Amino acid sequence: MRTPAQNAELALLLEVCGTPKPGNVDRRRDLEDLRFEHFLAGAVGAQDGLRMAGHGAAVGAAFERAVSGMAAQQGGNTQFGALLLLIPLVRAAREDLSQPVVESVVEETTVADAADFYRAFEHVDVFVDEPPEDLEALDVRRGADAIPTLEERGVTLYDVMEGSVPGDDVAREWVRGFERSFRAAESIANGSGPLPDRAAETFLALLAERLDTLVVKRHGEAVAKEVTERAADLHDHGAFETDRDAIEEFADELVDRGVNPGTTADVTAAGLFVALERGVVEL
Repeated sequence: MRTPAQNAELALLLEVCGTPKPGNVDRRRDLEDLRFEHFLAGAVGAQDGLRMAGHGAAVGAAFERAVSGMAAQQGGNTQFGALLLLIPLVRAAREDLSQPVVESVVEETTVADAADFYRAFEHVDVFVDEPPEDLEALDVRRGADAIPTLEERGVTLYDVMEGSVPGDDVAREWVRGFERSFRAAESIANGSGPLPDRAAETFLALLAERLDTLVVKRHGEAVAKEVTERAADLHDHGAFETDRDAIEEFADELVDRGVNPGTTADVTAAGLFVALERGVVEL
């Protein structure tokens, strides 16, 4: 029987194996500087931090360790957002993997957790928006240099996430009870066929329902809306079952354009973990 930490690592591996996932690295597509094997190495490297969460360590400390291990490969940031979802889910699984329990886990995070979250940014380059002028001292890109301000203001990790909504859908999961992650798990559980295929189909469904916030940050809302509308058209017409080539073409186009719906991939990984941990899919 796998531990929650092992299921979380497996979820990361299954997510990147799913194909086609338009715009994202998968087992058939690489980006210019970020390849499939970087994601495999990142998932394996994150294991120590995932194991810490499974043993009851503080969310921030476990996350910082997971990111440190994830970053020990040459591609850079592979799964930062996914780990920010998985660490509290793994922590919750010690008691009960339910929305109320994971809500408690994130709401009980501390200033020390926030400090470790900021330290994690020193391990890897993460794309973030410019902060408002009044929050410049709390810019996450300052890393550990921002910790004195965190401590002075008493900012917890949950506070950091709450302040990042609505512009970041990973943060949105934290403050809304991981609602999309649990719905993604239901989609995966209700699907058929190999798990990587279920993950890819769930990714398309998630992309079809909501703008990807990473795409919004990097390319603007108009591009994100175009991507979501095209995903919705493919999903609504059952293209995953009837016209997989059309999704493959969409995937290739987004890779060529450098449009990467990475937040949707993060939620897909979280959904895979919930499905695996609840035993609704068997391996």
